[in-house]
Amino acid sequence: MPETLEIVIGKLLNARHFTLATAESCTGGLIGHRLTDVPGSSEYFLGGIIAYSNEIKERMLGVSHATLEQYGAVSAETAIEMARGARRVLQTDIAVSVTGIAGPGGGSADKPIGLTYIAVAAEGYERVERFVWDSDRRGNKLSSSEAALQMVIDYLAM
Repeated sequence: MPETLEIVIGKLLNARHFTLATAESCTGGLIGHRLTDVPGSSEYFLGGIIAYSNEIKERMLGVSHATLEQYGAVSAETAIEMARGARRVLQTDIAVSVTGIAGPGGGSADKPIGLTYIAVAAEGYERVERFVWDSDRRGNKLSSSEAALQMVIDYLAM
């Protein structure tokens, strides 16, 4: 049986003696939940911030009000500021963030249901990816968590 993404992340983080934090909006803590399902994850996963509202994105993660006004909560710009903020606040080597529209409502022509931005921030490294999932709310959240974990693995495997 293949190892889960969260087990692979744990092994890679432990091997490099790195720590990880999360900043989650539309996934509501699902990434943190998955990481903490792995025994021993407290060695490398320091915590996460569920920043569902713009107020918490600003106050807890330091996302710029101007960024939220100009680009919106669901944007590449907000995603990277969330990851930077989680890394800074939780003092970790790496942070991953997710912001999106899980559905079934909340979409628009410019920002359809399923639109998600995921960012990874580390020393000298930043990456943001755009996804549009085509599932129900639960499926979109699961797809976002899978993609976020894979992006962390991609960074650690470099």
